[in-house]
Amino acid sequence: MNDLDYMRLALAEAARALDTGDVPIGAVAVYNGTVIGRGCNRREADHDPTAHAEMIAIRQAAAALNHWRLDGVTLYCTLEPCAMCAGAMVLARLPRLVYAAIDLKAGAAGSIIDLLRHDQLNHRVDVDAGLLADEAAAQLQTFFQSLR
Repeated sequence: MNDLDYMRLALAEAARALDTGDVPIGAVAVYNGTVIGRGCNRREADHDPTAHAEMIAIRQAAAALNHWRLDGVTLYCTLEPCAMCAGAMVLARLPRLVYAAIDLKAGAAGSIIDLLRHDQLNHRVDVDAGLLADEAAAQLQTFFQSLR
């Protein structure tokens, strides 16, 4: 599998969030070609402000590796991470993030701020942005239009 395949898995995770009325955001954590974490937004379902797709995938990945350091893991997300999720990625020493759509309201991987590559932090994450961005943005637009 390649980046495109893993991002498609993240998009499928995002679609699962719709079952609980959550914003369709998905994430997949990959280590040595194996998915070791996956998550979809569950803030509404769990009544938990930290239940972002990325946080769920990061927790699962750490459990799978039995370590808080996510050395060798790539995280695929359908939306640019917020400050909380970006902070968790830095603290987990995540080496690489691939995300689809930019988030001009809360993006912390370059849109509003860039926590992932901040020169004063002790770790920097390599970031690839824009993979399947149109598909991810369409998922989000359809969701928000349905609320109106």
